[in-house]
Amino acid sequence: MRVIAGTRRRIQLNTIEGSNTRPTTDRIKETLFNMIQDEIYGARFLDLFSGSGQIGIEALSRGAAFATFVENNPKAFKCIEDNIKKTKFEAESSLISRDVLSALSTMKSEPFSIVFMDPPYNTDVERDVLISLKDKSLIDEDSLIIIEASLESDFSYVNEIGFDILKEKIYKTNKHTFLTLR
Repeated sequence: MRVIAGTRRRIQLNTIEGSNTRPTTDRIKETLFNMIQDEIYGARFLDLFSGSGQIGIEALSRGAAFATFVENNPKAFKCIEDNIKKTKFEAESSLISRDVLSALSTMKSEPFSIVFMDPPYNTDVERDVLISLKDKSLIDEDSLIIIEASLESDFSYVNEIGFDILKEKIYKTNKHTFLTLR
């Protein structure tokens, strides 16, 4: 796993062993960032369920102004810290070691430009995260929310809680769903 493009291109990133995290493959990560390249520069990026931190670090490498990482697994959190140090993004990032819903309930921030979440598959936690993001004013009508999910994940409920699906990108094993506030 590596940083694909930008100022930290080719730096190898650490990941934790085991099945508690599913690092996004380089191919899927490259496709994702090609799709959002026009929104990255200067963005305030929120990386939820961060794992190794590779998505937020890729955003920083490509010109995001700041990234906040939220991860409650202690080994993954340490991995993110190490990767941020390795890429020298300490000044452009903050880390929160809490479960996502707890972190969102206490966060005070201007709206994030881009929110990326890669929660455990098929747990349906995405609905609660979307409601929390909206209720805490952590997003606005210009924010882009990206959910990495299993192919089986159903987001038909998003309209009733105030979101629109902009598009979905389907891969062999998972998908990215792009949302905005209504």
